[in-house]
Amino acid sequence: MSFFERTAMRYLDKYIEPHLEVFSDLKKDLKRSGMRKTLEEYLSTSLLMCIILFVIELPIFSLIFSLLNLGFLFSFFMAITTSVLVCSFFFLMFVNYPKFLIRDKARSIDKTLPFAGIYLSTIASSRLPPHRIFEIFSKFKEYGEVSYEAKRIVADMKMFGLNVYDSLEKAVERTPSKDLRDLFWTILSTLKAGGDLHAYLDEKSKSFLSDYRRRLDEFSQSLSIYLEIYLTALVLGTIFFIILTSVMSVFSVMLAENIIFVLFFLIFLFVQLISTSFIILIKAASPGGE
Repeated sequence: MSFFERTAMRYLDKYIEPHLEVFSDLKKDLKRSGMRKTLEEYLSTSLLMCIILFVIELPIFSLIFSLLNLGFLFSFFMAITTSVLVCSFFFLMFVNYPKFLIRDKARSIDKTLPFAGIYLSTIASSRLPPHRIFEIFSKFKEYGEVSYEAKRIVADMKMFGLNVYDSLEKAVERTPSKDLRDLFWTILSTLKAGGDLHAYLDEKSKSFLSDYRRRLDEFSQSLSIYLEIYLTALVLGTIFFIILTSVMSVFSVMLAENIIFVLFFLIFLFVQLISTSFIILIKAASPGGE
């Protein structure tokens, strides 16, 4: 624990502890996000950061409102109100930050899960014990978060002495991916029922691959739409706007004087901004996240 976190816990924990029930969902989010912080530590640190932010921004907003000649009392009231609103916004951002981490982590898992399922099925075909299957799989880091989850299952068994059933139950509780949660839960049920783990994993990996192909087909259709929008709105739209401004500059002296600035803004700023936005949009829509 850092000095900042120790300070926050020392002075603010007693004010936060009576209200921990309000943040019960945040406690689950912290576990699934892998932040390795208790609810008390996270809330205390977040509150201390908001207090420091309030102390810094209050004189700044007071100066800004006083320059508007709104009167001392009104300026001070507006500065306090604005500072409280800004701090409240940042506190809400801190509270919801684990959800963003969970979403990114779940997407990373779902991206590699179809291929990880195939490899798990291959290892299970050797009829090794379940703990050995997860131990071997955890050594392959190319499967990212899925390998890390398997590594944590192995750590629970080796370091904390849990059996494979309890380790899988813990994995079900902490993993952010619905598909991986379903995979672990069904593995657990199959092991308890004495079923054929290889047959289940083989069937499940085929299901994951089928779903992945479906998402790729949907993305390819969306990509053609994005391409048409990009070509129509940006390429043709830019050419049309350049021709239009060039023609209008002949009839407008003011526009003729500023035509270079307008074209510079259009070509070097606006076009680049829209192109970057399209790249981010396509990357976000891609099943592989690439």
